[in-house]
Amino acid sequence: MFSRREFLKKSSMGFGTLALSGVMHGDLRGTTSPLYPKTPHHPQKARSVIFLYMDGGVSQVDSFDPKPQLAKEHGQPPKFTVDPTVFNQNGNLLKSPWEFKHYGESGIPISDLFPHIGSCADDLCVIRSMTAFSPNHPNANYALHCGHQLSGRPSMGAWVSYGLGTLSQDLPSYVVIHGGQVPSGGMQAFGNGFLPSNHAASVFLLEEPVLLNTSIRERDTIIQKQKLRYLNEIDGDLQARLTHAEAIESAIQNYELAFRMQMEVPDVTDLSQESEATRKLYGLDAPYENTQAYGAQCLMARRLVERGVRFVELTINPGNGDRWDQHRNLIDGHRKNALSVDQPIAALIKDLKARGLLETTLLVFSGEFGRTPFAQGTNGRDHNPQGFSMWMAGGGIKGGTIYGATDEYGYRVIENKLTVHDLHANMLHLLGIDHTNLTYRYSGRDIRLTDVHGEIIPEILA
Repeated sequence: MFSRREFLKKSSMGFGTLALSGVMHGDLRGTTSPLYPKTPHHPQKARSVIFLYMDGGVSQVDSFDPKPQLAKEHGQPPKFTVDPTVFNQNGNLLKSPWEFKHYGESGIPISDLFPHIGSCADDLCVIRSMTAFSPNHPNANYALHCGHQLSGRPSMGAWVSYGLGTLSQDLPSYVVIHGGQVPSGGMQAFGNGFLPSNHAASVFLLEEPVLLNTSIRERDTIIQKQKLRYLNEIDGDLQARLTHAEAIESAIQNYELAFRMQMEVPDVTDLSQESEATRKLYGLDAPYENTQAYGAQCLMARRLVERGVRFVELTINPGNGDRWDQHRNLIDGHRKNALSVDQPIAALIKDLKARGLLETTLLVFSGEFGRTPFAQGTNGRDHNPQGFSMWMAGGGIKGGTIYGATDEYGYRVIENKLTVHDLHANMLHLLGIDHTNLTYRYSGRDIRLTDVHGEIIPEILA
């Protein structure tokens, strides 16, 4: 039996002509494509994920986990055992410089860093009991994204793409909207690892060209079509000679998708199509440039999930300084980062809700770890993997709830401890995927995102 590519190559019309015609006028993916839409394991609440990656680690005691005890003992040495920190420049207890207010009917306390997100409190499930596997940025970042502390594993976006395929013929299933800050450990945190290359993230830039590797460089379309024909013929010949040609098949499909994206991406990233009210909602006219930049990312994310992209991740803008990683100057660094993301994220929640998309779009807000309740030096906070806050919204999440708890200082989890395996398991569950059955055979074993761990948490599910 011929494969799809062999059939096209051996047809009288010629492989290149048929392939290019299909790319331009129809859906070439077919049931053998890795991106072909797959049936979920069980009814899904969410169709897409928007992951709001807070690179560097937001301080939980300054954002979503108020600790009055810190104010009472501010400036005193910690009365609890302090584990080794990254820099071992440990000072006294440091109260939060920000006040907390109770928002919404749920009364969730959120700090003055996030007044706009606070206005969406009844849509949030704030998880105060997350933990990380490592206090080091690269390892914690790999774990957050890939479920493993070492590089080389597929990212969660790649796993979602592998498990569900895409709902869009002309856009990838996994997109990273790159704000300009390369995450610790590098871009492999967004990679496909050992999964087929179709599942790697397509990285969208804020500036032009949005996609460097799909920009049209030929002077006219005739030359471009000829190049595509020749390329498809070469790949088709090679594939016909190989017994296992998954990599060649993935390459052919990626070329086809790239061609279609040249037509689709300029439209989806053209934010001028949005109304003035929508642009204002996201802060595209805000006085702070980084608010404008992150607002554009959030608005672009909404436009992508509208068009069927499964997994969208946003990275932060480097213009604020050192991410959320304030080892000193906590007030200035956290204030600038919060000013960048607060209004746009709240706008994204409200906009999705108004369009009827929030119930099918899962939003996840998290860094790779939290920060210490005691000072690093005098005015910073070191890394703390032992307990931190994140939140989820939409897509089957029970809004207006708080799950888990840290101790009275916000240092260690004391109730309902969660790991990244639990986070990934619940994300997949809401997408209709049984995380124990989402496996890929590699190096002699069936590997999954959650390894042999991960528990579903009914208390956070609607």
